[in-house]
Amino acid sequence: MAKGGKVTKGKKITFNMAKNCIKITFDGRKRLDLSKMGITTFPMCILRLNDVDELDLSRNMIRKIPDSIAKFQNLRWLDLHSNYIDRLPESIGQMTTLLYLNVSNNRLTTNGLPVELNQLRNIRTMNLGLNHLDSVPTTLGALKELHEVGLHDNLLNTIPTSISKLPKLKKLNTKRNPFPKAEESDTFIDSIKRLDNLYLVEEKDLCAACLRKCQLTRERLTTIKSTAMVTPRKAIFSSLVSPNSIAKESQEE
Repeated sequence: MAKGGKVTKGKKITFNMAKNCIKITFDGRKRLDLSKMGITTFPMCILRLNDVDELDLSRNMIRKIPDSIAKFQNLRWLDLHSNYIDRLPESIGQMTTLLYLNVSNNRLTTNGLPVELNQLRNIRTMNLGLNHLDSVPTTLGALKELHEVGLHDNLLNTIPTSISKLPKLKKLNTKRNPFPKAEESDTFIDSIKRLDNLYLVEEKDLCAACLRKCQLTRERLTTIKSTAMVTPRKAIFSSLVSPNSIAKESQEE
């Protein structure tokens, strides 16, 4: 928004412009790429191109997503990151073909997340990071196909168990949230439970220096667990070194 309260006039997208922005992906899917075009209002003309598989409206200045977006019934990939969106439409729950949804770096609050998100039964990746969420709906725990969830850089002080225990979850990014200080000692332990940027590595695949780093990490974990008076659990991977991203990076070097 410009000075004096005047609304910034964005670029007007015509049907022909949008049609010319359709690209064919390497796997033969139709992708409508309208990113970084200075758009301030959702271009309703693109609803006539509702047979596309992917829609990219990221890095614009869009404030509102209309209910009519549900007309994209074949959409598998929706990228709305880096806009000014503060609420998602309830109709998004009708887009049941979605596999990927990125609404990070917007102005979403918890009230701006509709309950209908739990109808996205096939969704595998959902990025809600860099918003203003102070809690996460427990109903997202119904999305059993989720592999990756981004909740980083929000205002969260807890994560619902229903989400952290999703059966196919591989990565849950909760970095840079104001979790209570009382839980700080458990952060490292919880990060392993959440599989946040962690990798399993066998000892035989590491050099001596990398192995030592892993051993130091294990010792650190043991110290934290002792301090927090957490009952130690029996190791599940007895032949593996405690995984961490530093070990992976060192291994690649």
